Amino acid sequence: MKEIGKIESFKADHDKIEPGIYISRTDGDLITYDLRTRKPNAGYYMDNVTMHTVEHMFATYVRNSEIGSSVIYFGPMGCQTGFYLIVKETEPETVFEIVKKVLKQIIEHDGPVFGATQKECGNYRNLSLEPCVKECENYLSVLEKITEVDFRYAE
Repeated sequence: MKEIGKIESFKADHDKIEPGIYISRTDGDLITYDLRTRKPNAGYYMDNVTMHTVEHMFATYVRNSEIGSSVIYFGPMGCQTGFYLIVKETEPETVFEIVKKVLKQIIEHDGPVFGATQKECGNYRNLSLEPCVKECENYLSVLEKITEVDFRYAE
């Protein structure tokens, strides 16, 4: 059987990853960001309602931001400790600022969750703004403490 190589995200030592923003991989002009909202393997994971709602809200706001045309993908990590954001042709510092801006928009959102109807979502009853806002507040507080981002995982 052919040996299978590790994917980039498995090469990072997850015992050393703290909440923050990291570049997980670069593929030509595409950059995959690891938006880590919590420490891996620490016993504190996002529930499905929170992940699902953040996905709806963040994806909508980021695709309507100044970098919207450069956003390829936004979605949750299966390990329930953060999200992936894939962006093309955008400076990392700009992405960092937009992520903070989007989190603030979600926190200040006044209205229904985007895409929260049966016609728009395959599990529309599994959405709730309150835990989403709390998750975004916690993550924003982490990002606002970062004075100089280097986007690299700890070694």
